[in-house]
Amino acid sequence: MPELPEVEVVRRGLASAITGRTVERVEVLHPRPVRAHLAGPADFVAQLAGQTITEPRRRGKYLWLPLAGGDAVVAHLGMSGQFRVDDGVTDHRHVRVRCHLDDARVLSFCDQRMFGGLSLSVDGAELPAEIAHIAVDPFDPAYDIDAVVARMRRKRTGIKRALLDQTLVSGIGNIYADESLWRARLHAERPTERLSRPKAYEVLNHARDVMAEALAQGGTSFDALYVNVNGESGYFERGLDAYGREGLPCRRCGRLMVREQFTNRSSTRCPSCQRRPSGLG
Repeated sequence: MPELPEVEVVRRGLASAITGRTVERVEVLHPRPVRAHLAGPADFVAQLAGQTITEPRRRGKYLWLPLAGGDAVVAHLGMSGQFRVDDGVTDHRHVRVRCHLDDARVLSFCDQRMFGGLSLSVDGAELPAEIAHIAVDPFDPAYDIDAVVARMRRKRTGIKRALLDQTLVSGIGNIYADESLWRARLHAERPTERLSRPKAYEVLNHARDVMAEALAQGGTSFDALYVNVNGESGYFERGLDAYGREGLPCRRCGRLMVREQFTNRSSTRCPSCQRRPSGLG
């Protein structure tokens, strides 16, 4: 699932391609991706036609297209959602929604698995109500790491669960949580209430750093389901130190990396550098 760097790559691509463009007409080719628009596909088409898109915005992993009239189109990429911008209609695979723009280009929303979708947020241009509960991310000017550290250390949970809690700090998903924990030499189940203040700052700073590095390389692409608006893949997979490296030597100590079950996901760690905390079995 796309995390902050991947969504920011998409946002930047959309910003350069569609900011200031007016939607002339809309085609909903499958109803499921607009299921969150409760008035239905026909109303979604009617409401969006004639609207001018201002600069796309993002909070954490959530993206929205503000409209000049004050509303917004909220986009959730899910596991396989993509935006593509083309000179005219192009037959991309799994196109679900097409927006025909006033410069003859077409903005397509493609989604193979259809876990993502689009919806219209009334008065949501500044911040859609649907995502107002999401915390700011480490790249937001309003991000207050001191407050995040204090809240994190008051929680009674494991550090990885805290990093994935989008109401604490947004944008971090499974990939960058594993990378941050490897850099900080922390096990995923390390209790947050037993985390020293310096260690809490360290892991959060690592999260910001690793996401900045991924963003500089266009994000992390494992398959064709994540591409930018031009169809290009990101290359940060080559720089991953933990995620997806089960059975490979730790880049720090050489011991083989292991993968462990973590809720409905998995965690990859070095058994030497990231030892299991005492009392956890």
